[in-house]
Amino acid sequence: MAQHLSPRSPGRLLRAALWGIVLLVPGVALAATVKGQVKGHNELINPVWEESARPDTNRYTWREPSPTVRSDYRRLFGLAPKELCIAGVSKNKVEPPKVPILVLVGGGRTTPVTLVVAPGTRLRFRNNDPFKHRLYAVNEASFSPADIAMAAERDWTAPGPGTYELRDELAPSLRSWIVVKEGVASIGYPNRQGQFFLTLEPGEYQLEYFFAGKPIGTPRPVSVGGQDLDITREPIQVALPKDKNASGDAEKK
Repeated sequence: MAQHLSPRSPGRLLRAALWGIVLLVPGVALAATVKGQVKGHNELINPVWEESARPDTNRYTWREPSPTVRSDYRRLFGLAPKELCIAGVSKNKVEPPKVPILVLVGGGRTTPVTLVVAPGTRLRFRNNDPFKHRLYAVNEASFSPADIAMAAERDWTAPGPGTYELRDELAPSLRSWIVVKEGVASIGYPNRQGQFFLTLEPGEYQLEYFFAGKPIGTPRPVSVGGQDLDITREPIQVALPKDKNASGDAEKK
């Protein structure tokens, strides 16, 4: 005879199954969440924009800013949720993830733009545009130009530690960076307000910050125990205003 299940039973079974998966994954039960806050992220400028703004490139015509737009949005700044990568770096060797990390290609950019990974990490590039792309790594034979059709994918593993700049022969504005670094245990990206979190197992780490493939700011050591860690009370400065006299307060005067 079939066993009768109450309307609540499927939900209970699902929760039990999820807990079973958590218990079977090594280290998941011990992992803790590190919650932090960065500041100055809206002072970061993507080098593609700086390059495009030069008169000799003839790429854009810059318009006068609209007075109806808030002063802090009248200038360009990087999109932290995809451009500012925060890495939890351990002194111990970290094994690469068993599944590839997905990088989306679309709208003339990749998501994320800067990615920091441990050596041996496999990357999977997926084309979300309705036309093909031809990605390649600058001065790196292992990732030479090759077409990625619409909705197609291409895998690549960087040959070793270092910084790799990716470009697209069919979209000159696309520039991304893959930073391969020993000890990268977890990465995260801040939201527009600068809040971020990383999931780390107990141990000693340094929080390091990367923008456009380069380290920025001052690394912060953190000691992770069995409980979640909140360091938002001490915001991390990742950039300073390039022109202190061109602040929003100065405009109001």
